[in-house]
Amino acid sequence: MELRQFGFTGLKVSALGFGAGHIGDYNSDEKAINKLLNTAVDSGITLFDTARGYGASEERIGRFLSHRRNEIILSTKVGYSIPGYKDWTKECVIAGINEALKQLRTDYIDIVHLHSCSKEILMNNGVIDALEKAKEDGKIKVASYSGENEHLSFAIESGRFGSIQTSINIADQINLDSLLPRAKVKGMGVIAKRPAANAPWRFAEQPSGRYVEEYWNRLKRMNLRLDLDLQDVALRFAAFTWGVDSVIAGTNNIEHLKENIKLIEKGPLPYDVYYEIRDAFKQNNINWIGQI
Repeated sequence: MELRQFGFTGLKVSALGFGAGHIGDYNSDEKAINKLLNTAVDSGITLFDTARGYGASEERIGRFLSHRRNEIILSTKVGYSIPGYKDWTKECVIAGINEALKQLRTDYIDIVHLHSCSKEILMNNGVIDALEKAKEDGKIKVASYSGENEHLSFAIESGRFGSIQTSINIADQINLDSLLPRAKVKGMGVIAKRPAANAPWRFAEQPSGRYVEEYWNRLKRMNLRLDLDLQDVALRFAAFTWGVDSVIAGTNNIEHLKENIKLIEKGPLPYDVYYEIRDAFKQNNINWIGQI
């Protein structure tokens, strides 16, 4: 697995990261999750991305991977859902970090994101101060922001974050020519979420009531005519786009994990295929925005 410098943070991350939202279901088979997580580490995946809102995810990563702490980079997201604290306050962020430390069974967390809050919250609520204080105290290494659009733009320009996480995929390219270059000029690490665009090609007809609906509509309009598997195309497009340090692909299926690893090992898409996808997005963009 290819390892990449995570901006100027001093961290190195695997080109393919593990998105841990899918392992948060409390009804999941824990033995299978234990095997899944350790197989990921055995395969060279170092970045494990979770969040306060991902159910049992943080606790399971802590329980099943804490003995391999020196092999992995831990990333989580905070700002909400701490009993006794108002969401999106300095106090809630501090409490969220402390709770994550316990759940993940670690003395420090490599990357901690503010989880898709607005620029108004970033400006006025002391939440960035909380991340910086945690960094001073050695509880976290990198203060980060996860989000989209004008909120992401504010976070980048603030100069107070070491990295960002944002949606980058074949149907979500709005940041590639603007915000992504600005982040890299500032030395920020970049994590691409939803690299497979939530796999809209699973549906022959327009899905309803699913998060994938917007991406399904976009790909229909883009009308890509590629003689390649779309999971292959999507994952490699995101992983080898300039400026992306790691893509976090979520799964609770060990075979799916192995397939994704094989796709990343194939390397970048052919030049003509990559730019056909870029051109299709630009030509069909009807005020598309980044999807939170």
